[in-house]
This record gives sequence, C-alpha cells and structure tokens, in this order.
Amino acid sequence: MFDEFTKKRLENILQEYIEKKIPKHLNNQIRMVYKFRGNNVTLIEEREPYIGTEWTQFDIAQFRLESNEWKVYWRDSKDKWHWVDHIEPDSNFEKQLQLVDKDNTGVFWG
Repeated sequence: MFDEFTKKRLENILQEYIEKKIPKHLNNQIRMVYKFRGNNVTLIEEREPYIGTEWTQFDIAQFRLESNEWKVYWRDSKDKWHWVDHIEPDSNFEKQLQLVDKDNTGVFWG
C-alpha cells in the first residue's frame, strides 16, 4: 500500500501522461484511467460503448513495486499478467511509464 505522498506523486505523473496521450477532442471516444491496488498501478484504456452505456476497458500495463523497483507487466487474452522481461526493473516510475509508452514490440499498444 502506498503512503499518501507516493500515491499523490504517482497520480500527478499519470494525470500529466494521460493529458498528453489523449487529445481533449477525443475524450468522448477514448480515455485512459489508472487504478491502485496494493503496490500495483494498472493503466487502463477505455473506449466509448458500441451498444449501451458501458465503456469497454482494456488493461494496457501494470506497474508493480517490488523491492523498491518498478516491474512492468502485460496482460494476455486469458487475463493473466506476465512480467515484461525486456524492461528491466527500475526505481524510477516515470522511466518505466515512458518505456511502456514507446513500446516497439506491440505488447502494450497492439
């Protein structure tokens, strides 16, 4: 569980990232959110509903703080999380977020 200072810092980093990633004029079609759970932060893409009112959610990446380092995970089609071994664990959350954003393997942004 994150202390309030750390959680607020992560929220600020994520909000700034989301504002740059999703142009304002597309907010009615696509948006990004994040969820905290224990020492994990999950980045989620939401798309407008095709039918009904429920937005569709796609988990993009999960960041897990383990031994004071952030490890990055991706989710497969069976909803299982897997460690991304080509992204080395790092204590810098922003660096890990940038590596996910610049993903050139198609793991996150397929």
